[in-house]
Amino acid sequence: MKFLATVEPPEPMHGLEVPPEVVAALGGGARPPVVITVEGHSWRSRVAILRGRHLLGLSNANRRAAGVEIGERVEVQVELDTEPRVVELPADLAEALDAEPAARAAYELLTDSRKREHVRAVEGAKKPETRQRRIEKAVASLRG
Repeated sequence: MKFLATVEPPEPMHGLEVPPEVVAALGGGARPPVVITVEGHSWRSRVAILRGRHLLGLSNANRRAAGVEIGERVEVQVELDTEPRVVELPADLAEALDAEPAARAAYELLTDSRKREHVRAVEGAKKPETRQRRIEKAVASLRG
């Protein structure tokens, strides 16, 4: 499904407003998971609701990758994302979670974006000792 939208400034977030009839036609509820394509660049997200408007978040990285600027009018293609969203756990983080059933259970209840935050923190460590501290911190936060 295609529509035109203006790339909005970051107040309170970069975004593309989705017409209500497009959200309804997608059939995935008020905040459906979607695949968005702008200028040939695609990414997965979810329709957000902010101040009564349906918006697609547009990070600086996605804006640059699509080659669009704030204030520009763009064609947006959006489709319901029916593919499962899977967050791949690094082996050492998975092992630590498996050693603590309560932490593993809490992890499984997290949204995909919260799971990705934990994975990015661990994978972003440059030193093995930093990686280990981040794993311990993640498990502790999930345990309690």
